[in-house]
Amino acid sequence: MARPIIAAAGAALLIAGILLFVAGEHQNSESVAPLATPVPSATGILGATATPVPTNPPISDGYRIQIPRLAIDLPIAEGDIERDVVVQQTPENFAFHLPGTAIPGMGGNAYLYAHARRGMFLALWNADGLALKYVVREIHPRVAPEDTSWIDPTPTERLTLQTSTGPSRSDPRFVVIATPA
Repeated sequence: MARPIIAAAGAALLIAGILLFVAGEHQNSESVAPLATPVPSATGILGATATPVPTNPPISDGYRIQIPRLAIDLPIAEGDIERDVVVQQTPENFAFHLPGTAIPGMGGNAYLYAHARRGMFLALWNADGLALKYVVREIHPRVAPEDTSWIDPTPTERLTLQTSTGPSRSDPRFVVIATPA
């Protein structure tokens, strides 16, 4: 049974100055069936080899990430492993939800990624511990591409944000972890 989770203008999760907007109708987490087929590994998003991604439902339309202080304002779309990893053609002007990871605000590890470009996740390099609802707890500027531990499920809620440090798939990743305040 679907239930609205927004007020007239939309609900917002405030995350270290990060606003995650949710619009439209979304299903109650108890009524969402897990993905029936295994999700491909996240090879290339984090590195050359990866463990299978946990199976959670895809993100619904209507999510948006805004970090006004960092000039980030992007719609969040479901990532596509084939397009983003295998073909290496991740679209611009979106943040992407790694398939199979938790949905922001629903508990667990929600993993979002976007290009390191102005207006996208490049400004994460300037993130700090400002807090509204979530706080940036960890900044990892040089994560090895083969380190896929960042996509593992977590027993507590957190938001994992990732971008690149260079144009090559062998360049380190830049990872920021935010947890509830």
